[in-house]
Amino acid sequence: MEKQSDRRLHGGHYLGEISALCFLHLPPLPHLSSLPYLLAGTGSQVLLYDLESVKILRSFLVLEGIRVHGIACGLVDCKEGSVLSVKIAVFGERRVKLFNLRIEIVPEFRDESQVCFELTLFHSLPKFSHWVLDVCFFKEDIATSSHCLVVGCSDNSVHLWDMLTSSLILEVRNPERCLLYSMRLWGDELQNLLVASGTIYNEIIVWKAVLQNCTPRLGSSVKGHIKSSGAFCNGFNHYGQQYQALKICRLAGHEGSIFRLAWSSNGSKLVSVSDDRSARIWPIHAEMEVSDISGETVDTGSVGPVLFGHNARIWDCCIVDALIVTAGEDCTCRVWGTDGKQLKMIKEHIGRGVWRCLYDPKFSLLVTAGFDSAIKVHQLQASLSKAPQEQVVEVTELIDRAAIFTACIPNSSEHIGLMDSSKSEYVRSLCFTCEDSLYVSTNHGYLYHAKLFDTGDVKWTRLIRVSEEVPIVCMDLLCRDGPKFSCDVEDWVAVGDGKGNMTVTGIVCDLCTPKVGVTYTWSAAIERQLLGTFWCKSLGYSVEESSIMIIQLAHKEFILWNSVCGYIFTADPRGKLKLWRLCNPIESASQNSVTSNNVSLIAEFISCFNIRIMCLDASTEEEVLVCGDLRGNLVLYPLLRSILVGSCFESEVKITPLTYFKGAHGISSVSSILTAGFVSNQIEIRSTGGDGCVCYLEYGRDRQKLQFIGMKRVKELSLVQSVSSGANPVDDLTSSKYAIGFASTDFIIWNLMTETKVMHVLCGGWRRPHSYYLGDVPEMRNCFAYVKDEIIYIHRFWIPESERKIFPQNLHIQFHGREIHSLCFVSRDLHAGFDGKHDLSSRSSWIATGCEDGTVRLTRQSYLLTAFTVKSIDNLLDMLYSSGVENWFSSQLLGEHVSGSAVRSICPVSKIHTIPADVTHMPNGTERQPATWDDRENPFFIISVGAKRVITSWVLRTCMIDDKGEASDGVQDRTGTGFPSMSFQWLSTDMPTKYSGIRKKAEDLENLVGTTKASTVTIDAESRSVFPERKEMQLRTCAGDIYENDWRYLAVTAFLVKDPVSRITVCFMVIGCSDATLSLRALILPSRLWFDVALLVPQSSPVLALQHAIIPIFQPSEDNIQIGNAYIAISGSTDGSIAFWDLTESVENFMLRASTLHTENSIDCQRRPRTGRGSQGGRWWRSLGTTPKKEPSKGSVSMRVEEGTSFLNNVACGTSSKLNDPANTPTGSSQAIFTASLESEVNTDDSSSEICEISPLHVLSSIHQSGVNCLHISDGNDCQSFNNGFLYNLVSGGDDQALHCLGFDLTLLPTSSEPQIKAVNVDNPTTKFEDTKNLNHCQLNKNYRIRFLYHDRVASAHNSAVKGIWTDGMWVFSTGLDQRVRCWYLGEHGKLSEQGHLVISVPEPEALDARACGRNHYQIAVAGRGMQMVEFSVSSDMDGRDADGFC
Repeated sequence: MEKQSDRRLHGGHYLGEISALCFLHLPPLPHLSSLPYLLAGTGSQVLLYDLESVKILRSFLVLEGIRVHGIACGLVDCKEGSVLSVKIAVFGERRVKLFNLRIEIVPEFRDESQVCFELTLFHSLPKFSHWVLDVCFFKEDIATSSHCLVVGCSDNSVHLWDMLTSSLILEVRNPERCLLYSMRLWGDELQNLLVASGTIYNEIIVWKAVLQNCTPRLGSSVKGHIKSSGAFCNGFNHYGQQYQALKICRLAGHEGSIFRLAWSSNGSKLVSVSDDRSARIWPIHAEMEVSDISGETVDTGSVGPVLFGHNARIWDCCIVDALIVTAGEDCTCRVWGTDGKQLKMIKEHIGRGVWRCLYDPKFSLLVTAGFDSAIKVHQLQASLSKAPQEQVVEVTELIDRAAIFTACIPNSSEHIGLMDSSKSEYVRSLCFTCEDSLYVSTNHGYLYHAKLFDTGDVKWTRLIRVSEEVPIVCMDLLCRDGPKFSCDVEDWVAVGDGKGNMTVTGIVCDLCTPKVGVTYTWSAAIERQLLGTFWCKSLGYSVEESSIMIIQLAHKEFILWNSVCGYIFTADPRGKLKLWRLCNPIESASQNSVTSNNVSLIAEFISCFNIRIMCLDASTEEEVLVCGDLRGNLVLYPLLRSILVGSCFESEVKITPLTYFKGAHGISSVSSILTAGFVSNQIEIRSTGGDGCVCYLEYGRDRQKLQFIGMKRVKELSLVQSVSSGANPVDDLTSSKYAIGFASTDFIIWNLMTETKVMHVLCGGWRRPHSYYLGDVPEMRNCFAYVKDEIIYIHRFWIPESERKIFPQNLHIQFHGREIHSLCFVSRDLHAGFDGKHDLSSRSSWIATGCEDGTVRLTRQSYLLTAFTVKSIDNLLDMLYSSGVENWFSSQLLGEHVSGSAVRSICPVSKIHTIPADVTHMPNGTERQPATWDDRENPFFIISVGAKRVITSWVLRTCMIDDKGEASDGVQDRTGTGFPSMSFQWLSTDMPTKYSGIRKKAEDLENLVGTTKASTVTIDAESRSVFPERKEMQLRTCAGDIYENDWRYLAVTAFLVKDPVSRITVCFMVIGCSDATLSLRALILPSRLWFDVALLVPQSSPVLALQHAIIPIFQPSEDNIQIGNAYIAISGSTDGSIAFWDLTESVENFMLRASTLHTENSIDCQRRPRTGRGSQGGRWWRSLGTTPKKEPSKGSVSMRVEEGTSFLNNVACGTSSKLNDPANTPTGSSQAIFTASLESEVNTDDSSSEICEISPLHVLSSIHQSGVNCLHISDGNDCQSFNNGFLYNLVSGGDDQALHCLGFDLTLLPTSSEPQIKAVNVDNPTTKFEDTKNLNHCQLNKNYRIRFLYHDRVASAHNSAVKGIWTDGMWVFSTGLDQRVRCWYLGEHGKLSEQGHLVISVPEPEALDARACGRNHYQIAVAGRGMQMVEFSVSSDMDGRDADGFC
């Protein structure tokens, strides 16, 4: 007898759209924030934030399964000195709940106190008959001691509720019966209550409740539903008096639905926003003589300014004093004056727009929230005068707290009249050295120093003049923070002039006046051939820190005395780079001028592209130099220490590139480069460019190639000039926090972590001379200078330490801005121990999600608890959710699909399967070629597919080396919070070229399925039709497929296979397309080559769900030796059928053939993700073989390859641009280029040029009455059936609201005898749903059989379509559009029995995934319009065993 189990479903925190905002103002008490607190509604929760400390305090679940639409706060009740109480009303749909928020200051040790917040339910109002649109609190009636709440509903009625007696005391309904889109209430008592109603007729009705002399009606207590009644029409009793609705005015003018209304503080103005993209200001005159109490219009109203500027619908608005704030679907928040002039625009949200905005005039805080889950806080710092109540204030400008300096170079005032470029002096270059120090060079050869003072004055110092009438064309600055160079030099300034001469000057600071120290001058190039000069900080700092250095080279020690100042590079127009060494003139230290004898040319770097170098960085530890040029190319050179510290050479050393990456930034210029050591023999490189992207590459010494590993596109910038890590730079280059660059003519500093704009200056563009300087916290300390009309404009925002409040800020994690279609857990098998001790890894979960906007994100959920010991799962869950602290920790963007094409399906790939070792026979005596996967033995991938037939793959980053010298598996703590982190790198992208289709031509399909004899699907020794009853199968026309580029991938499943002989690894993917095709694709690793392996035909309907099963096959013996795997794919289609496909032969044949290719010499690293400007083109495909064959068993494949290019140039991401132009091929490069043609290798094989076709193993038709939305199969390794077979459970859900469970196993057949079990007729491998019980199927040309053992059906599992399902063979979890997660126990013979359900906060859920964290403890993730985690636990097993495992 089964022991009763305690099953618990815990709803976690919702991560999705923010639907309500409200400020909570508390009295100024010690230990309380000086800024207001913020209440935010998301899903069914209310979040409480402290704006001063910028952190979340508590999270409260207030409405079960109902989205919070609005929050209202009452007056603060100061009961005691340390205890406060606030009434809070929360409403959503037809429900209103009243809560009591208790704030208590609890003293702790060391004279410190903690503020505790506790939210308790005070009263839940009965369910209203219409949606609630607004609520507001009335002030307390002293005479009656009553506390009232007013509720406005969508039927244009208001309800007055007594909170003390919990009774409805008044209901007033406007006589105009019409539904409303919006309503806003104003007033603190019934006598001055104003109601503004936005009707479905695009009009606004303003009305109020007035007295009417009628028979009194007593107030009544209402229980249950509040229902409409004829007796309640137009008037109700309120303490012996009758009220009715009186219309004040009707406001017309909008041409669309009115989404939001807002009253001014005194009720004299009303702001409305609409579907017509406009906001309107309406003056309201509520005080008037009531001449008609029947409800007729007294005043038609008049419209004020109309605010146009939004590019889409406007969702929200607010009006405070002389400011109006609007938020819209175009993701912008705009600030307006009451005169209709736009003062400021903020665009920091993504997706479907900004849903809510809120402004606090006392602290000038503007809060915005949207669909992307982010809550942004800005401090406008506007200087606005407080106007009288009836006076309209015109605000002309919104001034940020920034100092603006203007200055001119000293000689510019000497020129009067029209500017003559040949005579007038103007600025050529600017360089900040600190927030108040600036170097300026001019076209007359002058170098100036400008000292900035807080008063706005500028002190100029003329330092040097390079030569007469020669312009300075380039300048670079090397600053020193900390120990100084020799001679106490603060800054080294290098300038190059038009004659090709270089001048390097050491600047010594003497009090406030800088002085020139040592100066070097030499000829670096011929006239007009010197265009750039670059300091390299890594070279300068590594050599000059001590007076004596000992450098070990080749087991020999070289003692380097203090004879070197540093190194500097110069560049010419053709990409040649020169490295110069500057020697310290010890014997002439008193001299300010140094001859060229102290400067020596030690190396020349030859460009392989002959394009001007724009930036560079070097690493002395790794001995490499990386350069970026004007056309987006990156070139890597060797930079040996022996060259840097060796003696003078008779002639300079000419160095050729080690490798290069062509078009890393498309055809746009590279603006900055930074290198860092990653792991042993690997270097990480980060570059920025004019394509608005930050690119990440790796260089491996073993392979000596640059590999593209990732890219972040900063959509707000068209040119990313550089990136910064802020005050705490780390070695990990991917942790960049700030992007600095330009958007058209504007200079912008963008926070990449919070997705907020730090600085925005209209400057005229990046082509003007400019410079910037960032402090430790760029939000509070930044400087920018630019030149316009011979005037230097300097914007300095520098907040003292005493005022360190960082705004703008992002209070909540920024998530997807649109609907999520797919998700999956990213698990590295990190489980908690069964001893009750929880490590860091077991307290974190990573979830990959794919969105409608084409983005793929990796989100981490962490339990914010320190090391602890728990006695049970329930104890752990109670600790987690009773704390009320949100546990969504971070969300990082992995990348996006091409052109933002929607991501429809995501799957993780981690486990490697090995093909049989005895498959060693090669055709024509061909030997296998050894190959290795250089990442790790068990790589972890994420595969995503979506619109425009895009496939993108990511791989978990290579293991890292910690401070102890121990390697980790890529999961480590980089945040300093004690929680591990995980990072993926982009691997490859594949998509078709324009006008290319996967489907065959119509005539080929007719030959395929038109008649039985012509069918090429082989099941036995002869060809038979898969669907003989469909002799005349309906074929959609394919003539237009070559012009159709709107097909999209709908589903994907993938697995890894490794050949033990050649050690080659292949990722196989089964992909379903919307054109009803199902294909088997292959990605060879690490060469990143894409192949089309097979078509799964025929497929009459598009596939919506895919799963696979890798079934081990064992030899029937006592030793139980595994002899191979069976690769089975399972598909669910829109016609309700489920099909089984045997991929084993195609997989093994492909592995056999792929192992003959020299893939180790053909790794295509010259590809970047196809996003951003300058992305590369499409792909072509070509067959591997040339001789046609009819037998599909030969396993023919085709590879995506560009026509006319070498194997090296073949597809890694499916692009068509050539890597190596013969005319531009570098002659001095040491990069290994494999140019052998692919066909020269594969033509020795006589395989088919046609893609092989795989027929279904079995089709279960009409198992669902409509589309199969989701499938999941249990891992059968732990469920072994009799006869050495493995039992698998397949569960499915569809649009028919049903769940199905099908059990099957696979066993090996004796080779000497025929199978004893009656098999299904192979001529008709299609079975009706009713015939699937006790079904045995035998694949006659295989030595194994698949048996269908049982099935079970739950007809109405959900109240709507089932969208997600998961099982492990014991428990089944499902979700549907009814917004519920249901738990099912999988009993004997697949019988499903529901064990519980939970209402979730995710609207319109579309995907579900789960993972087992321990014995009978599961984490369930549900995604749709947002994402939520659900915990399921069972205190006892179904068989009576104790559940002692937990996550």
